[in-house]
Amino acid sequence: MTFHSARWRRDVDLRGKHVAVIGNAASAIQFVPQIAPSVERLVIFQRSANWMIAKNDREYGALERWIFTHVALVARLYRWWLWFGYESRFPIFRRNRLLSALVTKYADRAIREHITDPELQRVLVPDYPIGGKRILISDDYYQTLTRPNVQVVTAPIERVRADGIATRDGASFPVDVIILATGFESTSFLAPMHIEGTDGRSLNDAWAAGAEAYLGISVAGFPNFFMLYGPNTNLGHNSILFMLECQVRYVIECIQALASRRLKSLDVRPQAMQAYNAWLNRLLDTSVWARTGKSWYKRADGRITNNWSGTTVEYWWRTRRVDWTAYREEQRAAVAETPIAKVA
Repeated sequence: MTFHSARWRRDVDLRGKHVAVIGNAASAIQFVPQIAPSVERLVIFQRSANWMIAKNDREYGALERWIFTHVALVARLYRWWLWFGYESRFPIFRRNRLLSALVTKYADRAIREHITDPELQRVLVPDYPIGGKRILISDDYYQTLTRPNVQVVTAPIERVRADGIATRDGASFPVDVIILATGFESTSFLAPMHIEGTDGRSLNDAWAAGAEAYLGISVAGFPNFFMLYGPNTNLGHNSILFMLECQVRYVIECIQALASRRLKSLDVRPQAMQAYNAWLNRLLDTSVWARTGKSWYKRADGRITNNWSGTTVEYWWRTRRVDWTAYREEQRAAVAETPIAKVA
């Protein structure tokens, strides 16, 4: 039995089974601690280690929930406090040595606090700078790896057989169920949607060499097409909700302009989109992502198509109002007014 974690088989009873999990990143750290206590044997196949910090999750008390529900100002201030805490981490991604060293030390200490086996400690320490790939957050993953029925395997998989998994070092692992925690295709934007612009050009064709847009919202040659969470608007340090709110506000302003100014279309100018992406890529080239090998932030050719290059404040500033000089406006065709017959 094999299934992907995104299509969880609730009809499959894992109790007492030998289970293999292929993958050890954001998906795996969520379900591995949940299934480990009930399975007979759990083998985690790890290709590369990930930096992980504590989630520090807790249940909000009854008084806190009442305050957040009835005192809007407190809820808003708390939200900005959370935002500020996350935003302060951004220098890591611009390779700030001091902050990177501090967070690396914190993440490394988390490994050694929970893992006492020197060999397991070694394989859990990543070989890339912190922030180069997604920083994971968990309060129970490392603890789960210390269970006697859990094993981490780093040898590459040679083949999957009917009765288990064989690795290149000659080892064999009998399993009843394989769970694929292999992530998602993150750089093929819009799949499986089909969108056509002027002259019938497909957006997939326009993005054949990598997805790009103006502010991650508009694409030249695709009038009246606006996106949320488009190319280069993902974050490594803060909540995507902030970015989405900026984008929604920006798109609404465009739609209101189409209506109030009686425009047929708005189409971002190619020169504006090219200049924006040239600036964006210059900054991305200085980031920790550019200094890291494979990651879901990048295409196979190394181009970073997912992540925003700066702080959320920078993105808010660029999207706080529409720069109309970046767009070509097409007016609606004039319609001759039909005389209204007078009733005697």
